[in-house]
Amino acid sequence: MLTEYDSAHAADFAAANLDGEIHDLQNPVDGCQVITYFPLASKEGWDVYRRSVVFLLITAVHELDATAEVKVDFSANKGLFIEVCLGKRTLTQEDVTRIEERMRVIVQEDRPIVKSFLPRDEAAERFRRVNSLEKANLIAAMQRDIVSIYRCGDYEDYLYGAMLGRTGVLGKFALDFYAPGLLLRTPSLTSGGEVPAAVPQPKLSHVLLEAKRWADILHCDYVSDLNRLNRTGQIGDVIRISEALQEKKLAEIADHIAKRSDELRLVLIAGPSSSGKTSFAQRLRIQLRVNGLEPVSISLDDYFRNRADTPRTPEGAYDFEALEALDVPLFNQQMVALLKGEEVKLPYYNFLTGEREWGHYDPLAITPKQPIIIEGIHGLNEALSAAVPRRNKYKIYVSALTQLNIDAHNRIPTTGARLMRRLVRDYQFRGATALKTLRQWPDVRRGEERNIFPFQEEADVMFNSALIYELGILKKYAKPLLEVVPVEAPEHVLARQLLDFCQYFDDIEAEDEVPNNSLLREFIGKSVFFK
Repeated sequence: MLTEYDSAHAADFAAANLDGEIHDLQNPVDGCQVITYFPLASKEGWDVYRRSVVFLLITAVHELDATAEVKVDFSANKGLFIEVCLGKRTLTQEDVTRIEERMRVIVQEDRPIVKSFLPRDEAAERFRRVNSLEKANLIAAMQRDIVSIYRCGDYEDYLYGAMLGRTGVLGKFALDFYAPGLLLRTPSLTSGGEVPAAVPQPKLSHVLLEAKRWADILHCDYVSDLNRLNRTGQIGDVIRISEALQEKKLAEIADHIAKRSDELRLVLIAGPSSSGKTSFAQRLRIQLRVNGLEPVSISLDDYFRNRADTPRTPEGAYDFEALEALDVPLFNQQMVALLKGEEVKLPYYNFLTGEREWGHYDPLAITPKQPIIIEGIHGLNEALSAAVPRRNKYKIYVSALTQLNIDAHNRIPTTGARLMRRLVRDYQFRGATALKTLRQWPDVRRGEERNIFPFQEEADVMFNSALIYELGILKKYAKPLLEVVPVEAPEHVLARQLLDFCQYFDDIEAEDEVPNNSLLREFIGKSVFFK
């Protein structure tokens, strides 16, 4: 229970940290637990707020039409894309208006959101009775004996995380009709606590809808579907079809570049951390060779300025992710010269000395049949390659946009899936502990928000590097790493969240079915592209 002081200030809090785990403020505690609080104006606080507003929306839809089905799909346009299925009828603007009005009424009523605890099997049976089979199956397979259920009015649900205790505090949200569903926007840490304006992202939305189609092809929308396919011996086909879908997309991209090869001379690849950009670039190179081209790859890392000239963060650390850390004038000068057919001496950056060196590479000259492949975080930023005409560039955004949902009301955030990849890769190939990787992650995310995401719609094409089966394999590597993160470390909260996330996935033992050119091999090892 909260202390008297805590109760008086509960409106300032979103959740509690009990011995390194996030709990809502309804959670019973004993006198021995170490308690700190997450304010609403924190990343964890706004995550709790968003989850609570999703619950509010589902409650409102249920009260308007108990037969309607809601599916929380993915994050886009500064919000969550959510499908509302009304039988055979298509969702309309009028439906979205009614849903928002009902949500506002429930907020005005300031209803309690009541948490209760049920035995696992009883909770699973309760959801089975209301035909939430994917949720029932997942709960039944969980490793915990007691499950928490939330109720608002007559509606109850399980949302895999802490929620706020009353609807009256959930008034900050916006709802937009976004065919074929709706877009729910809530405040975040980066929006300063206000509802962010919608930012049209048609290309991102397209690739996310493509990911849904891939999941439909595999008959694998939810984690319980993946577990079933694994248990029934069908996971080999899931792996092969997933890989084939990516290879087909890669071939389409290469075909497009080849058809315009007289014009498209510079191929720029960018994406957030652990998207598999390096393996993607290698596989694209092979597909371009299939089309009769002879691409050359140039590393942006070799254009770093000398360490003494590297900009610093406000804290005084070197800011290697800033565009200014690269010698942009030299890069532009050399790209223009290469595209003119001139011979160029490329720089080499020595990471040990922090100095640029010359003579490491043979002089380079290219023919019109040799597109240049550039991979790096600033690839989509027009300022990187401003001297090269836009018509001569083809920009590719690569990101792991998870196709899988935990269940209809609980999505898998793409950032969480990428973090699992990074944890495994950093340990396997860089000798980094999970604690070190988790400690670096906030800085990585800030760099992505500044240098990558603002430019993603500049891409000519987006490639989804997520593999629907990968978390069942990554889990085996990540779980023992996360289990040794010290409880007293601030990063234990995130480690605990990832461990809870891992419990929903069965181990996939068919790792030998993963081909050696798979993007996943970049993280788990035995990739043909990394020796």
